[in-house]
Amino acid sequence: MFLEPQETMPQTSVVFSSILGPSCSGQGQPGMGERGGGAGGSGDLIFQDGRLISGSLEALMEHLVPTVDYYPDRTYIFTFLLSSRVFIPPHDLLARVGQLCVEQRQQLEAGSEKAKLKSFSAKIVQLLKEWTEAFPFDFQDEKAMAELKAITHRVTQCDEENGTVKKAISQMTQSLLLSLAARSQLQELREKLRSPAMDKGPVLKAKPPAAQKDILGVCCDPLVLAQQLTHIELERVSSIHPEDLMQIVSHMDSRDKHRCRGDMTKTYSLEAYDNWFNCLSMLVATEVCRVVKKKHRTRMLEFFIDVARECFNIGNFNSMMAIISGMNLSPVARLKKTWSKVKTAKFDVLEHHMDPSSNFCNYRTALQGATQRSQTANSSREKIVIPVFNLFVKDIYFLHKIHTNHLPNGHINFKKFWEISRQIHEFMTWTQVECPFEKDKKIQSYLLTAPIYSEEALFIASFESEGPENHMEKDSWKTLRTTLLNRA
Repeated sequence: MFLEPQETMPQTSVVFSSILGPSCSGQGQPGMGERGGGAGGSGDLIFQDGRLISGSLEALMEHLVPTVDYYPDRTYIFTFLLSSRVFIPPHDLLARVGQLCVEQRQQLEAGSEKAKLKSFSAKIVQLLKEWTEAFPFDFQDEKAMAELKAITHRVTQCDEENGTVKKAISQMTQSLLLSLAARSQLQELREKLRSPAMDKGPVLKAKPPAAQKDILGVCCDPLVLAQQLTHIELERVSSIHPEDLMQIVSHMDSRDKHRCRGDMTKTYSLEAYDNWFNCLSMLVATEVCRVVKKKHRTRMLEFFIDVARECFNIGNFNSMMAIISGMNLSPVARLKKTWSKVKTAKFDVLEHHMDPSSNFCNYRTALQGATQRSQTANSSREKIVIPVFNLFVKDIYFLHKIHTNHLPNGHINFKKFWEISRQIHEFMTWTQVECPFEKDKKIQSYLLTAPIYSEEALFIASFESEGPENHMEKDSWKTLRTTLLNRA
């Protein structure tokens, strides 16, 4: 179902095609005071061992809004804002938050308690600040921005004396607009970017001249190439945001009728990163199959094995898996004479790490080790963790499928969303690591723009290197030749 070493061409994972058409510790205890159901679970919020596990949507929304003597736990704010979009569009949630604020404000005004009113206003601004910082894209929606302005306008009315609340709102709004502008520029850049050119190969002669540049002519050091791949991975994965990953859940839910503005942009960022995996796999296969001499093909295979091993050592599991997938594609895997000259011991170790049996148990053990290293790291180099993205998506996908959104009593199964939020939060922590390796524009330009062969061209190049060995291959080769001759 997901991209893994196989003998077929890499494609955008089935998950994407079927879906589209402080640490999150899970502790739900309030940071200040109490609200809603108590520790035992009275009211519409249910707690278990001090942890919020379920509640009605209305109760969960009320639990988000501060009071004079209560402010929600930061992990709850992140988890609820992230998961609530499965049930209600962000602008509608913001409107409900605004209503709750008005109700509390009216109560405080009736009691003529100015000090409490100011305290309450400051907490509302703090909540909005956390929301706009964690999920700025929610406010690209005009309705959400209008609700935000309405709430902040009401809040500033109690701050006419010293203007501290008004100043905080101004800073929050400025930061939000800068974040939205940056994302808008990124979207425009994405539109200009194109996938590497697909080279179909000339008629019957798929191989380029021997003098044509290949990856070894650009970079012959496996460690350097692995570092540049890590640079690209971190740059690309940084464009993915928590709400983008939540689309994996909301797009799957047939009961979810709302569509937030910008959904297609969000799913695009996921598909674009997934597409990078496919392109890297195809580039590896192209670099191997386009080589004329067997000796040089052997060297190319051994080079990519070393690159994959360096990726593993760095913690770049996504590039490692893409390289292994490229070498396991049929046009490459069938080159038996070439493979017979390759020292495959290192490749066997890599395949062991990515063995799909027992739900990729070996990979998950290695990922856990890299995660632990990252948590105790003293340098950016040791903090790098880039998981196999399609396996991460798979985990979120099945976590959502296995556990229901609602319990029999109608409550939202918040225990499920704590876990989804925890995994997404951990992923986002990995994406924020600054790449410690110096960027090499020449190498990156080649990796991102070098033409890659189509599936058809890969098979032609493969058969020209080592002729068909059985009836099935002979039939395939004959069909390809006929197709190309007719096309000519």
